[in-house]
Amino acid sequence: MKKIAFIGAGSTVFMKNLIGDALLRPALADAHIALMDIDAARLEESALVARKLVTSLGAGARVTATTDRRAALDGADFVIVAFQIGGYKPCTVTDFEIPKAYGLRQTIADTLGVGGIMRGLRTVPHLWALAQDMRALCPDALMLNYVNPMAINTWALTARYPEVRQVGLCHSVQGTAEELARDLGLAVADLRYRAAGINHMAFYLTLEARDGTGWRDLYPALREGYRAGRIPLDNAANPRCPNLVRYEVMEHFGHFVTESSEHFAEYVPWFIKSHRPDLIECFRIPLDEYPKRCEEQIAAWTTQAEALKSAPTIDHTPTHEYAATIMDSITTGTPAVIYGNHANRGHIPQLPEGAAVEVPTLVDANGLHPTVVPDLPPHLIALMRTNLNVQELTVQALLTENREHIYHAAMLDPRTAAELDLRQIRALVDDLIAAHGDWLPDWCRNRKAA
Repeated sequence: MKKIAFIGAGSTVFMKNLIGDALLRPALADAHIALMDIDAARLEESALVARKLVTSLGAGARVTATTDRRAALDGADFVIVAFQIGGYKPCTVTDFEIPKAYGLRQTIADTLGVGGIMRGLRTVPHLWALAQDMRALCPDALMLNYVNPMAINTWALTARYPEVRQVGLCHSVQGTAEELARDLGLAVADLRYRAAGINHMAFYLTLEARDGTGWRDLYPALREGYRAGRIPLDNAANPRCPNLVRYEVMEHFGHFVTESSEHFAEYVPWFIKSHRPDLIECFRIPLDEYPKRCEEQIAAWTTQAEALKSAPTIDHTPTHEYAATIMDSITTGTPAVIYGNHANRGHIPQLPEGAAVEVPTLVDANGLHPTVVPDLPPHLIALMRTNLNVQELTVQALLTENREHIYHAAMLDPRTAAELDLRQIRALVDDLIAAHGDWLPDWCRNRKAA
């Protein structure tokens, strides 16, 4: 029997999706599911839903719930991590409102920019503590990390705890494939693709569809459809933001990026400019999108959680998340290919050693095997480096406890630098650190740390 620890299980709907996927796999159906969260009330709701899901699916799994992280980790084979340090309130609100006072607008603010930097600073110490517990209590376990900022987290985890097995997981590659299939009127099952890069800035190097007995390159159809105004189709996942930013980037860089337009618009300096409101309108960029989305999701998840708790049985449709595929492949030895985030050990030779890279990854009984992707075009590598600068300096700030590197990371962020001067950026970082208070490590508030 495998033990699956779920850290941050108070997110009931996401927990239900990942655990439901696992219970549909015969090799995992009798697992011990150890749910852990610091919020006892939400944890109990998730445990109720998980137990009802086990019964509904006829699985033999055992569900336990605890607020003690070490108890959940003890003897685990797999550790799913899905927490958000500081939550929507107060921390996400702070990450948006203070920069806005400086004229710096954001869309998601969880991966790069000053919002991503702050989230990394408050998240990584908790991931390090988790990794330390894993090293003591389940040294052979695999961490399946769903926490943003993914690249900063992965880089920092492997820099300090290289012996802890872990992979950073996102749904951007497979999710974007579904969007592109929809735009072209194709079934996603008929697509074949190869992507690589860094999380939220990986690109499809090839994108093909079945065509008779062979495969057809889809890039000509994407370019022609965009130029003719037929695509992108409305974004069902987020109707406020069609994929105009990503298609425009494809026009100039030749390849389609794997992360959404609302994300990508704030990773580069070309789309959100305070003196160019026409760009916001032209590319339909949803400023303050994440706070709006959080409010909507909190309401929707509350309704969904209540419905799940009151329903006599719970159905589950498999999702496109990778966690169950990975756990099943390692358990059964059945090979699978996923896209994972790993420390760069020559997997993308043009990028720095140790940086977090997202590449095709073979999974089997021996674990995860990231593939080498040596053929990323130089202009895409150069674009990724602009984001790697921010990630690396944030990781260096954490590793060396040097507050100056927080400023440096913000100063080199493409969006922040496009709007603010050096003194404004320093003042903004000071204000964010002061507002976050105890959510950040003590050294962040020490001006002598430089």
